[in-house]
Amino acid sequence: MSQNDPNRGRNGQNGPPDLDEVFRDLNRKLSRLLGGKPDKGGQGGNQGGRPGASFTPPSYKGGAAVVVGVLAALWLASGFYIVDAREEGVVLRLGSYNRLTEPGLQWHAPYPFEKAEIVNLTELRSIEVGYRGSAQNRVPEESLMLTSDQNIIDVQLSVQYDIKDARAFLFNNAARERDGKDLVKQAAETAIREVVGRNKVDFVLNEGRAQIAADARKLIQDVLDRYRAGIRVAKVNINDVQPPQAVLAAFDDAVKAGQDKDKLRNEGMAYANEVVPKAKGMASRLVQEAEGYQQQVVERAQGDAERFKQVLPEYNKAPKVMRDRLYLDMMQQIMTNSSKVLVDQKGGNSLLYLPLDKLTQMASPGAAAPAQPSATPAPEAPAQPASPPAAKNGRDASRGRDFFGAER
Repeated sequence: MSQNDPNRGRNGQNGPPDLDEVFRDLNRKLSRLLGGKPDKGGQGGNQGGRPGASFTPPSYKGGAAVVVGVLAALWLASGFYIVDAREEGVVLRLGSYNRLTEPGLQWHAPYPFEKAEIVNLTELRSIEVGYRGSAQNRVPEESLMLTSDQNIIDVQLSVQYDIKDARAFLFNNAARERDGKDLVKQAAETAIREVVGRNKVDFVLNEGRAQIAADARKLIQDVLDRYRAGIRVAKVNINDVQPPQAVLAAFDDAVKAGQDKDKLRNEGMAYANEVVPKAKGMASRLVQEAEGYQQQVVERAQGDAERFKQVLPEYNKAPKVMRDRLYLDMMQQIMTNSSKVLVDQKGGNSLLYLPLDKLTQMASPGAAAPAQPSATPAPEAPAQPASPPAAKNGRDASRGRDFFGAER
């Protein structure tokens, strides 16, 4: 082993290299790089280089200055950072808020004087309440809640949110290491329990989902604003609302009964809407007919009274003639509205045994078709002879005159 072997120790024994020799070799290399002057006397230069061509190692102060300068440059360069267009930078000086930085290349005093926090303002974050991942992975301690009518209900929802104030989010949000999820989750649980507790179970299960989601979003935002968390709630989704599994069958029966009730009620209302207008129309028609009949009777009575007043002076002038005339008019009116059969009693034929009522119906205008004759026709009673005119029967005429005279 040669005398210049770097693995040779001070005592000529094999062992670890001498630290002084290693340091001197490093200084010689740095001296060459930095333009150090060679050693003219050759002292200390024959051990690791050519004779007469060794360099004088530079002073320790110059090498330390260079190292310090490089380290200072790297330290100052560590203060550069880039803020994206969707982000906002918050510079902390000695742990307290100093300023906000816009998007682009920015610089702050290196650690430990200043520190830059980058906050993404447009990232849409989401938390789940009552379940994890899917609806089957329920979390009962979060999803079970009580309605205003003392019913237990299982509600699963998700909340989407983003950051609206980077400074408030960093300094007022105690859970910023976890992206604010704990704070939003606790506020969501509080809000949904309050909203569900103000409504009945039927409203929550059926038509009230959208209203409950809107009320819960407003209440969550109010809670976060009171805490000045710098978080904006974008949307609240009610993913699933149903009764607990233990009473699900009973709730289904109750819902079915309610639907049947509504169905029967609608059918009753439809029937009432159909019958009531008809009844009202019939009642209105009867009232109008009665009023028309009343008006007709009154006007007829008034007309008869006026007619009697007009006939009375003429009757006073010739009572006998007027009584006969009135009698004939009355008989004409009566005979016009009754069936009449004239029988010739002198002939004595068998026409008296014919069905006179059938003949009368056949002779009357608009009579129906004659019915089939019976096998054994019943004998009809002989018809009474019609009364002769008043002019030929003095007794009937006198009866009529006596009647009208008594009436007068």
